[in-house]
Amino acid sequence: MDTADLRKARGAFFTPEPVCHFMAGWAVRSVEDSVLEPACGEAAFMEASVRRLADLGAHPSEMHISGTDIHEPSARTARSLLKRHGVRARIKVGDFLDSRPQAEYDAVIGNPPYIRFHDYTGDARSVAMGAALAQGVRLSKLASSWAAFVVHAAAYLKPGGRLAFVLPAELLAANYAGSVRRFLLERFGSVNLILFEEQVFPGVSTEALLLLCEGNGGTDHFTVRQLRSVSELDDPAQWLKYRPTSNSDKWTGALLSGLAGPSLLADLQGHGSFVTLADWGTISLGTVTGNNGYFAMSPERANELGIGMDELVRISPPGSHHLRRIRFTSSALVALGRSGAQSLLFRPPGNPSKAAAAYIRQGERSGVPDAYKCRMRTPWWRVPQVPVADLLVTCMNADTPRLAVNEAKAHHLNSVHGLYLSEQYRGMASGLAVASLNSATLLGAELVGRAYGGGILKLEPGEAVQLPLPSPELLGGVSDKLTAMIPTLRKLIANGLLLDAVGLVDSVILERQGMLSHDMVVDLREARAHLSERRVTRGARSVES
Repeated sequence: MDTADLRKARGAFFTPEPVCHFMAGWAVRSVEDSVLEPACGEAAFMEASVRRLADLGAHPSEMHISGTDIHEPSARTARSLLKRHGVRARIKVGDFLDSRPQAEYDAVIGNPPYIRFHDYTGDARSVAMGAALAQGVRLSKLASSWAAFVVHAAAYLKPGGRLAFVLPAELLAANYAGSVRRFLLERFGSVNLILFEEQVFPGVSTEALLLLCEGNGGTDHFTVRQLRSVSELDDPAQWLKYRPTSNSDKWTGALLSGLAGPSLLADLQGHGSFVTLADWGTISLGTVTGNNGYFAMSPERANELGIGMDELVRISPPGSHHLRRIRFTSSALVALGRSGAQSLLFRPPGNPSKAAAAYIRQGERSGVPDAYKCRMRTPWWRVPQVPVADLLVTCMNADTPRLAVNEAKAHHLNSVHGLYLSEQYRGMASGLAVASLNSATLLGAELVGRAYGGGILKLEPGEAVQLPLPSPELLGGVSDKLTAMIPTLRKLIANGLLLDAVGLVDSVILERQGMLSHDMVVDLREARAHLSERRVTRGARSVES
């Protein structure tokens, strides 16, 4: 029996009929068109293509319809369904990505399997990577299954042919999808996206979009339609043009087509008023212990174990809630420890003391050395340590990333990133932390980061370095004004009034410098609010489903 769990394991999600109808209508344009549906399942797109060809005047016996599927029962069902229409379809059983492409189809249409990278392993992953590489696209090991399907499927198209796929919205923002984005813009003469406010697949948290590509020769832009739901597919709607800075850039900005915010941010960066975090210094992942519950401990716990400070390291406790106040001070770290937070890291520097040795034996009895990170180091209990960072950068955020000056000189775990300022900027840490709370940076965070479950905005190190921030030259002229605002800003933030704090920083960074008018700053805020609200709303829906 083909259960829901089995379908999920092979990445099969059945596409709603209105979507199949629309995509077949777009992709199939002539009675002579030949159509391929990779990973055809039970022939949803092939049936839609048959109906479309019939509407165009084609006789079933003249239709050139093909499909493949790795699941033999589904392929058998597909043949039966097409036979009822009088169509003798060519349907093969096997892995589409393991097939040798021939450019013989006018239209390739379908819904590629969606299997996340951690479930996409072994031979299947190797075949997928090889199929993409054969077309000149090197995929990251983090790529989900759909990415290789897009690249491989394009090789089956005749010159000028059309590709119509249902894809996860990871196409827009996932780092691993950068090579796919580049491929699409360099391969096709026309690239078009349709985005939806509501879920395409009811009960499935993954956000989906429609990708429609045709022609050859490449393009420097793509067009976007944003609809409320699939029920509006046949309604007239405006297509808006979006031109990414480079072919592999994220396409998140396409969600803001028609809003002025992204172009204003681009202007700020183009004029040199804003740079990236990478221009200020370097970002580092925090320490990976292998078991925070064992290695990170509260002062009270360390005292109970009899472990002295010479075998402990002061750390920013796991998580980042305590880093929302611009400065992370020694007094704040002490207060966290007194409240029971894990503000110390077990790390004997040499021969462990008697108490530390007893704790190590306790860890061994509990299986701590069996964790991967612990197994990979000698001795297992000596955690590698990254240098003390100038600022700590939150990477998991309900609202927006924060930069906190590390006045406590605490080491950090991998729940946050460390920012190490270039030598010439070391004295500007406080000003930079305040300056990061401006509307341009908040918008930039939504554009370079990505939405995770529950609506959380996550910044990986490779994304954090792209965060737009005021330039050192700009900040140098207003640093004193900004640092003088810290007491007021901290009160606002503590009372949940982040955007009020941002408004004060905007008045100094953006408006008083004459770079932007108040209306332009409002445009930045509107664009950021649009992305933030969309992220939070979709996150809430994913939790409900």
